[in-house]
Amino acid sequence: MTKTHVLVTGGAGYIGSLLCPVLLTEGYKVTALDTCYFGKDFLPFDNPDFLLVEGDIRNTQTLRSALKDVDIVIHLACISNDASFELDENLSTSINLEAFEPLVIAAKESGVERFIYASSSSVYGVSEEPDVTEDHPLVPLTLYNKYKGMCEPLLKKHTDDNFVGVIFRPATVCGYAPRLRLDLSVNILTNHAVTNNKITVFGGSQLRPNLHIEDYIDAVRLLMTAQTEKVADETYNIGFQNMSIMEIAELAKEVVEVEFPEKAPIDIVTTPSDDMRSYHINSNKITRDLGFTPKRSIEDAIRDLCRAFKTGKIPNSMEDDTYYNVKTLKSNKVV
Repeated sequence: MTKTHVLVTGGAGYIGSLLCPVLLTEGYKVTALDTCYFGKDFLPFDNPDFLLVEGDIRNTQTLRSALKDVDIVIHLACISNDASFELDENLSTSINLEAFEPLVIAAKESGVERFIYASSSSVYGVSEEPDVTEDHPLVPLTLYNKYKGMCEPLLKKHTDDNFVGVIFRPATVCGYAPRLRLDLSVNILTNHAVTNNKITVFGGSQLRPNLHIEDYIDAVRLLMTAQTEKVADETYNIGFQNMSIMEIAELAKEVVEVEFPEKAPIDIVTTPSDDMRSYHINSNKITRDLGFTPKRSIEDAIRDLCRAFKTGKIPNSMEDDTYYNVKTLKSNKVV
């Protein structure tokens, strides 16, 4: 029986570095398309069903090569997070917005059957609504958030019975992955607690939805296999716990003091922030339609990171640029 062939754009990124090996264990054939700015040694090269196409999604020839015989596209590739985006607006615009529709068209022309697009729950910006559902207006505060939202209708423009598109808006991801990011809320606070015995909170009152990286991957796997009539042209919020930044900091302090008792007491200090994005997303739709419920908590993510620190998987967590998107893009002279 022919294996289902999946293309993961951004396959060497934070999510992709964990998603690709999981898909391989489930019997898929996996191609990762990535510029590999953040490295590639952690990818599952020992698996004969894995192929890395090292290149840029803006390169038509590279893209067509990566799409050969592909059944499903999972589109993760982007210049990720607002700070990285602001380093070079033109680069970010070309990758996050201008390259999107050509990718969708190329996928459709190559015979791809399902296109899964990772948008972002940050498209909602600041909202006073107690529960932000998928119908909430998109009020992005930055170009990164704006472009994520602008790509959604571009996918729907090209979908039909033979080319199914589904969009998901994940919360901020947390937890350990082979290509680790330490510039995301929960991961930042945990790193500082473990490494510096001190957590600095910028603001603190902002509500941020979070999602354990393994739950993110479970959701993607579900969107890959769900019945077409259930997911075609649908958009799903995928989040779990909506906590304030201060609540996350207090949880990180509590867990790290248990995991590393010698580090107690860990101090929490606050400082003003100009990033006041605050929203409380509701993810009931994906539970109702597809039966998906996250199984892991923010506390689990913090504990997973602590375990990785203990086993030496996160060396030089403050100095190594590869944990930080902005620093890596600068050091590689991408921007």
